[in-house]
Amino acid sequence: MGGYQDANYYRGSWCCRLILFVIWLPTFLHVTAQESHADHRRTTSLVELAKEPTSGDSGLFDPIEISPSVIPKVPFPTESVPPMYPIPYVPTRYEPVLTGKCPVNFSRPEISNILDKAAFDCFGPLASLVGNVVCCPQFSSLIHIFQGFFGMKSNNLVLSNAVADHCFSDIVSILASRGANNTIPTLCSIKSSNLTGGSCPVKNDSTFERTVNTSKLVEACRTVDPLKECCRPVCRPAIMDAALQISGRQMMINNDNMAGEMNHTDYLNDCKGVVYSYLSKQLSSEVANKAFRILSACKVNKVCPLTFKEPSDVIAVCKNVAAPSPTCCSSLNTYIAETQQKILITNKQAIICATQFGSMLRGGGVMTNVYELCDVDLKDFSIQALLAFGVQDAGCLLRSLPGDVIFDNSSGVSFTCDLSDNIAAPWPSSSSFTSLSFCAPGMSLDQVIFTWLIF
Repeated sequence: MGGYQDANYYRGSWCCRLILFVIWLPTFLHVTAQESHADHRRTTSLVELAKEPTSGDSGLFDPIEISPSVIPKVPFPTESVPPMYPIPYVPTRYEPVLTGKCPVNFSRPEISNILDKAAFDCFGPLASLVGNVVCCPQFSSLIHIFQGFFGMKSNNLVLSNAVADHCFSDIVSILASRGANNTIPTLCSIKSSNLTGGSCPVKNDSTFERTVNTSKLVEACRTVDPLKECCRPVCRPAIMDAALQISGRQMMINNDNMAGEMNHTDYLNDCKGVVYSYLSKQLSSEVANKAFRILSACKVNKVCPLTFKEPSDVIAVCKNVAAPSPTCCSSLNTYIAETQQKILITNKQAIICATQFGSMLRGGGVMTNVYELCDVDLKDFSIQALLAFGVQDAGCLLRSLPGDVIFDNSSGVSFTCDLSDNIAAPWPSSSSFTSLSFCAPGMSLDQVIFTWLIF
């Protein structure tokens, strides 16, 4: 009997300590990071947020193949530590002030749900942090879906200029009222004119359906495979083909007079917007949103979003090193830290960034793999944060597949990170940089998953 009472005493004592610890914990932690490898988890925490990002140049290059051996396999950890759960953060919500001149019922589930998703993906403090990879692709998808939703009961595929201004203003106001950053249009370079079809000559269903094989278009984009679309595209060429047809571009190719009258890139992009609008009318909002996000991911992962200035200081101290050099490594790490500008990038973008920067160093005469000498990892090209329970840095690379910021009452606002262990940055084989192709057999980057919880 005494042993039973002792057991209850110690059990009760332990529970009390646990409750006190949980009450104390939120006063110490502001951001929690939860690492998961399948069923294994490890908790870390962040103590700094991001600065405003800068967009990098996005040139077009001929692809080259990259060997899967560049990405080492990551072993599962041997121990598992239970995750910590923060106090849930509930974004401030309020009733938006609308123009009253946009004839759309924003409370309809097919548009309200997408608005909610965009609001979380563009959550105020995180919008600039995840703009290139999460926020802007979702906001762009929202605009396409709204454009189709607006014309659902009419023959129209676009909005008039005046109505587009009012509706766009209402969309931004609603997103802000649900916790989103109110600078999204500037951050994502999207304007109300994106709803109007611009200079595209086809702006209604009947003309579109006379010009395009719509059954083929819809079938190509009804089910978009996130793993195959970027390497063996089906939906993307179908959209481009439809845009070419409704733009009349195919007939203009040999017409020099007409070719000089307009910017063909803008003209074609306007027509692609009309194609997206048509697809939004034919597919459910969930199916359309998934397809549009996958197409965005394919585009995002082709280029490095970071801008590399001339690394003359790094070249000067690293040019002749053959062994670890404090001066070289300090200069290299400082350069990379200043360049990444506190934005999150995907694992594939990190490989492109590392290869691009390494090519610049090789072009300046740095022949030794200074990434290896100075322990430069892929995560170093994305945002860094100091762990609360140690002195080491923790980086976050987003997965190459489309991801969203998630909110629920138990875990707060979170997003998934990938490859945050010490994966070595690839050193290029030459100083000539071209974009990389990740379509080699066996290529897989999404092996390690982290979840960072923000509250």
